[in-house]
This record gives sequence, C-alpha cells and structure tokens, in this order.
Amino acid sequence: MYFFLSQLSISDIMLTTAIAPNILHIVLHERTSISLSGCIAQLYVFGTIEAFECFLLTVMSYDRYLAICSPLHYTSIMKQTLCIQLVLASWIFSCSMTSISTFGVSQLEFCGPNVIDHLFCDFNPLVELSCSDTSRVEMEVTLLCFPVLIFPFLVIVVSYTYIVLTILKISSFSGRLKSFSTCSSHLTVVFIFYGTLIAVYLIPKKGQSQTISKIMSLYTVFTPFVNPFIYSLRNKEIKDSLKMYINKRMFI
Repeated sequence: MYFFLSQLSISDIMLTTAIAPNILHIVLHERTSISLSGCIAQLYVFGTIEAFECFLLTVMSYDRYLAICSPLHYTSIMKQTLCIQLVLASWIFSCSMTSISTFGVSQLEFCGPNVIDHLFCDFNPLVELSCSDTSRVEMEVTLLCFPVLIFPFLVIVVSYTYIVLTILKISSFSGRLKSFSTCSSHLTVVFIFYGTLIAVYLIPKKGQSQTISKIMSLYTVFTPFVNPFIYSLRNKEIKDSLKMYINKRMFI
C-alpha cells in the first residue's frame, strides 16, 4: 500500500509541477505566453499523469480487495515484484494512450486566434482554436475514454462491491470498522478524483461561464493538495505524532 502511495505522491508532484507555475503566472500577471510545442507538451504531460492516476487507483483498489477479501493470500500474491510490474504497466499504458491523442492534436492547424481562455493547455480549449477539422481527434479521445476512464472505474466499483459484501459478513462491529478503515482513504480519493473529472469534462458546458470552467479546472491543484491529508490523517503513527507535537506546543 505504501509503495502505491509513493507513486501517487510522485504523480501529484509531477502534475502540480506541470500546471501550477503556469496558473500562478496567470494569476499574478493576468496572462502568459507559451509556444505551440510547449502547449502540446504540457497537454501530453497532463494527460499522461491523469491517465496514470486512473490506472494507479485501479491497482490500489485491487490491492485493497486482496487485503480484505483474501487476507491469507495477500502476501503471497502482492509481492514487491508484482507491485513494480503493475506500476510500470500503468506508466506504459498511460504514456501510450496519451501519445495517440496528443499526436492527433499536434497534426491540427492553428491559423486563427491564439489566445487560450483557460488556465493551462487542456484538450478542449486547445482544439477550439484549431482551424482544421477536429472530428477525428475528438473521436479518438472519446474512444480512449473507455480503456482509460470507464474500464478502470468499473474495476474499482466491482472491487469495492466485493469488499463491502465481505465486510458485511464480519460479525463484530469493531471488525467491520477496522476493515473499512483500511480502504476508506482510498475510497475518498477515488470519489474526489472521479467526481472532479465528471464535473469538469462530462457535465455539459452550455450556459456555463468561462470563470466557472476555470475555477473547476483548479482540481489539478486541489486533488494533489488534499491527497496527503486524506492518507496522513488516517495513519495512526502520523496522528499520534501530530498529537504529541500539538501537546508540546500547548505547554511551551
């Protein structure tokens, strides 16, 4: 679990590194400039990290499924070699999937307006500036949503269905609570991650102001910010250390 959390932290750091400096520059100076190649590179990095987190959260749900539904086989199945292989596969798939959509965007012609009314180079704001036919690229991205978003989400739903059914079979309330606490942090992160993706990309934008769209796009900074708190506050050692620190400060 901690190995997967370290990978989640790395992806969060990469996401904020790719997006946050640009957002801060826009906030301070109202606008910023970026080359077309730099914009496409930012789109690729952003898409790769988002796709990786989809796959990683799926792997983590499988990890929680084994820990709760098959605890006796957990250590024999979830070896370090398998963990590394799953993470490497997630990176390879995310890079490959994002390369398809990014290559399609790079082949578009941009001969009209060159102002992106957004906080970073996202797919929709960038495609709207193109003066060539974008139907093929949009179809590619729609089809890629199935292996990148929908299939991982279904795997997570099925995993947690089995987890809930297993927890309900536990006779004692303390046993149920202990079992649920092992996956509550991950479940919270899944709700936040997929909830923001649905709000930003699936809710119809008709009638929605650009200001609202920009505020909603701040999830790229919000989710990496809250993830450490979600996992840290569920960790007994960290909570005990925080209590000791607060008690020491109170008596100084």
